[in-house]
Amino acid sequence: MDKPLNADPAELAKFSELAHRWWDPESEFRPLHQINPLRLGWIETLVPLSGKTVLDVGCGGGILADAMARKGAQVLGIDLASKALKVAQLHALEAETPRVSYREVSAEQLAQEQPAHYDVVTCMEMLEHVPDPASVVQACAALVKPGGWVFFSTLNRNPKSFVFAIIGAEYVLKLLPKGTHEYAKFIRPSELVGHCRAAGLQAQGMRGLQYNPLTRRYWLDADTSVNYLVATQKPFA
Repeated sequence: MDKPLNADPAELAKFSELAHRWWDPESEFRPLHQINPLRLGWIETLVPLSGKTVLDVGCGGGILADAMARKGAQVLGIDLASKALKVAQLHALEAETPRVSYREVSAEQLAQEQPAHYDVVTCMEMLEHVPDPASVVQACAALVKPGGWVFFSTLNRNPKSFVFAIIGAEYVLKLLPKGTHEYAKFIRPSELVGHCRAAGLQAQGMRGLQYNPLTRRYWLDADTSVNYLVATQKPFA
């Protein structure tokens, strides 16, 4: 019997509804446009992307996938929100982005088709939106080549992250649409590192993502109490 799809229909509907606004830097997706250079820069300090085969899991409208392709990688972006994927495809055509393609498929299904196929796998701001994050981590580990890198970003689960990521970002500052996040689905770094270890990935680094609402500036540092990124590597042996 086929495993049920590891996706929440309500989450897919939410992002499909906003699909046409993905590439508007002043829309609900402004934070993604602003943090994208930071994410990309950190990835590149650990693994230069030029010439690499890269998979972006949960790519949405393609903001990170597009940027990685422009760094010289051969990129496939996958998602289950079909409207967002259409927006990503349209943007790639309009912007004439080289070496990027998109496909509507789950990470788990692609892992069965293309095991150990990619040099780099990214999965950003997605794990907190799926019913079974450990299953996605497992799929990402299966998709990457031995010696390859897998990058995750998500939200920590604690009182501070509730105040900052939900009350602050969604209700006070209105950086994100209300209902974007569900506190119970936030993932502590120890839990994510545990999922990675169980999937055979070794954590190689972690960064926190901060925001100053007065200057409207984002930056990376060592504080992982709210938003954070994890770099992992699949051992050769």
